[in-house]
Amino acid sequence: MDLSLICWLLLVARGDGKPTERRTRVHQEEPLSALRHDDKQNFDYDHDAFLGQDEAKAFDRLSPDESKRRLSIIVDRIDSNKDDFVSEDELRLWIEAIQSRHMFEDVEHQWSEFDLNQDGLISWDEYRNVTYGSYLDGPLTETEYNYTHMMARDERRFKVANRDGNLNADRQEFMAFLHPENHEYMKQVVVQETMEDIDKNGDGFIDLKEYIGDMFTAENGLEEPEWVASERQQFSEFRDKNQDGKMDREETLDWILPADYDHAVAEAKHLLYESDSNKDGRLTKEEILNKFDLFVGSQVTNYGEALLRHDEF
Repeated sequence: MDLSLICWLLLVARGDGKPTERRTRVHQEEPLSALRHDDKQNFDYDHDAFLGQDEAKAFDRLSPDESKRRLSIIVDRIDSNKDDFVSEDELRLWIEAIQSRHMFEDVEHQWSEFDLNQDGLISWDEYRNVTYGSYLDGPLTETEYNYTHMMARDERRFKVANRDGNLNADRQEFMAFLHPENHEYMKQVVVQETMEDIDKNGDGFIDLKEYIGDMFTAENGLEEPEWVASERQQFSEFRDKNQDGKMDREETLDWILPADYDHAVAEAKHLLYESDSNKDGRLTKEEILNKFDLFVGSQVTNYGEALLRHDEF
């Protein structure tokens, strides 16, 4: 099952969660980690952001000495101007590169599944047949109606991702299809899909009832959690910028894809602040290695030596 289909099913499944759970539509582009950022509990979010999720798992199985050795090699790569210091900007560029690699790997992982004729492109027909082929045969059932709706949405997104209009996606276009939040020209598609999900009365706007209803499902006799009142206030004071009682497309864009927050910048500032022992605004290799558990983590074991699998280390 492809990523787009999985994401849609997850959105549908959210309606069956606990009624007091707080649900969110905010994308803030591709997340640095699916984990919660809470250094009081652990540094797992920082590990994912700094290394990428797969590599972070590998480091978690290494001994402290091996983690430090590998981290030392990484620091040399981050120091792009070779001045023996790591700046905030170099940290940011590294984190952005890690996240870009994650998206490229996602594309490569799915590429052979969809490029059936191996011509180096994925056509809409190829994508549709692989993803929805079994649902296109035979009579339409009530369950399969959902898939018909999903297919129409995917086709629309696929067409927007293909900027040349030929419905044959190269790797960059397929990446835009899979990860629209990270591509400026795809953001209006994300907005449209979001509004279609939330705008229950079909008036082209998201009112307060629809906004709250997407995040919270009330049950008879169940007390409303405190955060719901906070979200109502957020809607009135910040979401509904023109104070007309509803969100239009631009207001929805500001909500789900806020332009005033950059995860990579925030994480670079965080790592620098936590590691810069002499507070000179830059990091030495020694300062980073002294806080190696913040950057990469490890277990105090020896069996991680078996994971020396990358030539670059």
